[in-house]
Amino acid sequence: MENFQENPSCEVDHDAGPARVSATELLERKASAIHGWGLFAALEFRSGLRLIEYRGERIDKETSTERRRGGLNHSIFFLDDECDLDGNVEWNPARFINHSCAPNAEVICDEGRLWVISKRPIGAGEEITFDYGYDLEDYEDFPCQCGAASCVGYIVAQEFHADLARAIGRKLACKRRRAPAEKMSG
Repeated sequence: MENFQENPSCEVDHDAGPARVSATELLERKASAIHGWGLFAALEFRSGLRLIEYRGERIDKETSTERRRGGLNHSIFFLDDECDLDGNVEWNPARFINHSCAPNAEVICDEGRLWVISKRPIGAGEEITFDYGYDLEDYEDFPCQCGAASCVGYIVAQEFHADLARAIGRKLACKRRRAPAEKMSG
């Protein structure tokens, strides 16, 4: 287990009122049931809390395309029309946050900085997750292991879940139609 010092201005709403705490007190890196390592809540969080900044190297679009080629870098965020943020750096503990089809956090851009914000109350010990927001291109290369009841089986943005279900349904229907024909010819 590893704790992180990241955003010393996080506010936590306790009975005694808001208290300034560091991310060291908020988040722990531990082995994840979803994938590899994850970041976990060290205490309970309320909805709307700024948990951690997603930091990284600002890169131009050409560099971003090169780094994403081959699917080896999954830590790049779109910032604007001119640059992206590559969070695959040692000094970005937020890179350990895993995808979920039912995430408890989201990433927002505020004045060019990316923040992970709780979408709902999060219990102590719960893994922090957000929707990676992948499109449908090459979705089969990115199987999801989040285990959520609403998991669609692949890491795709919520907005594409219905489209993915239709695409998978068509593939299954094609396989079913082919199976009897293959049995008869074999």
